[in-house]
Amino acid sequence: MLTTAYISLTNGAFDIALRDVVKTLLRINPQHDYDLVIFEFRLPRIVIAVLVGMGLGMAGTVVQSLTRNPLADPGILGINAGAGVAMVIFLFFFQGKMKGTSLAAILAGPAVGLVGGLGAALLIYFFSRKNGRLEAQRLLLTGIAMASGLSAVSVFLTLKMNAKDFETVAVWVSGSIYNANWTYIASMLPWLLLLTPVLFLRTRILDVFQLSESSVRGLGANVDRERAILLLSAIGIVSACVSVSGGIGFIGLMAPHIARRLVGHGHRQLLPMSGLIGALLVMISDFTAKTVFAPMEMPVGVVIAIIGVPYFVLLLYRNKQRQA
Repeated sequence: MLTTAYISLTNGAFDIALRDVVKTLLRINPQHDYDLVIFEFRLPRIVIAVLVGMGLGMAGTVVQSLTRNPLADPGILGINAGAGVAMVIFLFFFQGKMKGTSLAAILAGPAVGLVGGLGAALLIYFFSRKNGRLEAQRLLLTGIAMASGLSAVSVFLTLKMNAKDFETVAVWVSGSIYNANWTYIASMLPWLLLLTPVLFLRTRILDVFQLSESSVRGLGANVDRERAILLLSAIGIVSACVSVSGGIGFIGLMAPHIARRLVGHGHRQLLPMSGLIGALLVMISDFTAKTVFAPMEMPVGVVIAIIGVPYFVLLLYRNKQRQA
C-alpha cells in the first residue's frame, strides 16, 4: 500500500521527484506548485481512497458473515441506490442554487448522499424484520427489491435533467473520488472512528455467526441484538463512504474473499485484512483511472467493475463446482 501511495504521489500529469515530495511534506523550502499538487489534489485522493476502501472492505466482511452468503455485497443492502436517488433528487431540484467554496456548498452532495444511504438502509432493515427478528435472507431479498426500485426512480429523474446535471449524476453514481478534498475527509472520518471499533470489539461474535442459527442461540448469544448492532454499524460505514465516493461496487465482495485466502476465516485477522485489501484496491483503481485513460479520467467505480465482474463470475463458477 505504501508503494501505491508513493506512485500516486509522484506520478501523474505533473511528475514530482521523491525528494521534492519529502521536502514538501516536511515543509523544507516549500514551493507553491508542489503544495498545490500534493496537498490539494493527490494527498486527499489517496486518503479518501484508503478510507473508502477500508470501510467498504470491512463492511463487506460483516455483511457476508451475517448473511452467511459469500456473494453478498454492501451494495445489495440498497445503500448505493439510496444515496444515488437522494443525490439525483438534490441535483434535480437544487442544482445551481448552491455555488461557491463555502462549507455548505462543499458538503451539500456528501450530506445528501449520506442521508439517502442511511434512509434506504433503515427502510430495508425495517421491512426485513419478521416477528420482531431480523432474517438474513429476507434482508438480502428486500435490499435487492429496494435497490431496483430506487434505481428506477433515479433513471426517471435523470432523463428530465439537462446535459450538465446528467453528466454529474452519471459520474457520481458510477463512483468517483476525483473531487476529493480535506472537507470530505473530515465529514466521513468521524463515522469510521466511531463505528469501526464496534466491529472490532465483536470479532468473536462474527466468528460465532458462521454457525447455524440454532447453534448461535444455543451458545447464549443475543442473536437479534448483536446482528442489529453489527448491521447498523456496517450500514453507517458504507453510507459515509458512499456519500463522498458515489456508488463504488465490488470492493465489499472482493476484499473479504482475497483476505480469507491470506489469513483464513477468523475475524480478528480477517476484518483488518479486508480493510487493507479494500484500501489497496481503491488506490490502484484510482491511479489507473487517472493515468491509463489520460487525458480523460475514468470513474474509479468503472475501473473496479472491470476487475470485479470477472471476479464475480469466477466466484459463481467455483460455488457451482462445490455444490456439484
